[in-house]
Amino acid sequence: MDANRPVALVGDEPLLDDLLRLAAAAGCDLDRVADAAALRTRWKDAPVVLLDEWGAFECGVLDLPRRTGVYLVCDQPPSQAVWPEAVALGLERVVELPAAEQWLAGTLADLAEGPPSSEGRVVALLGGRGGAGASVFAAAVGQAVLTSGGHGLLVDCDPLGGGLDLTLGTESAEGPRWPELHLTGGRVAASALHSALPGRTAKQGRLTVLSCDRDGRGPEPDAVAAVVEAGRRAGETVVCDLPRQLTEAACAALDRADLAVLVVPAEVRATAAAKRVAHHITERGVKLAAVVRAPGPTGLRGKDIATAVGVPLLTSMRPEPGLAIALDRGHFPENRRGPLAKAAKAVLDALHAD
Repeated sequence: MDANRPVALVGDEPLLDDLLRLAAAAGCDLDRVADAAALRTRWKDAPVVLLDEWGAFECGVLDLPRRTGVYLVCDQPPSQAVWPEAVALGLERVVELPAAEQWLAGTLADLAEGPPSSEGRVVALLGGRGGAGASVFAAAVGQAVLTSGGHGLLVDCDPLGGGLDLTLGTESAEGPRWPELHLTGGRVAASALHSALPGRTAKQGRLTVLSCDRDGRGPEPDAVAAVVEAGRRAGETVVCDLPRQLTEAACAALDRADLAVLVVPAEVRATAAAKRVAHHITERGVKLAAVVRAPGPTGLRGKDIATAVGVPLLTSMRPEPGLAIALDRGHFPENRRGPLAKAAKAVLDALHAD
């Protein structure tokens, strides 16, 4: 048995089934022991001990010493007779199911992930106007995380965008998309996302992709929040592709972003549209910068566009040669020296500068 796994001494089989289900959803391996004698070997080192009333009485017979991290699990209020035994063991909390399921799942997810990382960052990408190329640029930022050897989570929050898997050319990869990923909020472990979702690896890097599908509903706000927070806690770079019309799901990602990036073509009409989008973003208190596709058809420069929109210019991006043909053929550009890759790297540098 792994000393880092929580351990359960639970005689109630339906209750044990519930615990195993919650542990699996949290990506946490739960060790079950048959009796208090078997638990004795794990008593000091297990991070958490889960007992039902029968388990608490069993431990009391062996006179196990007090310790922290002991939880009494039940499906109804515990009897008065168990309190002396539970207190003697160092009981920290009574976990009554199903009311405390979310709390317990979060506790188990914490054990599976280890201490939360302070390195996780979240970036939201939006188009200044329709067809600005924000989805393609979001995919490029995810690709830049991968090629740099980092760990990234690419999250598609635009159900009308056609699917980021199609943008990346990975539409045939197995794994759930948003309609099939049954999350209702709460807490989810990044490890559970990695094992369930499609993705790609390169050298030391890993990019996990959660795409919308060509049909079906888009993500719910609580589900988006759970996914974004899972990536952040795991120390990953979370890249969110958002629609210009800020749905509740889009706002769930935007409000958690360390940086929002507005992709704006160097055009007068695009500038006017981007200014309205920028207003909606900044009024939510999110740090915002612009990536401008320049020069424009009349020679407008990135600095001109950013000034007119009223946001800082992060970088200007020239057209990527052969981009449209490559995407139509299902081949996302992997040229690390191309304009798309350079602009994506500038975004990552700005994201991790603080």
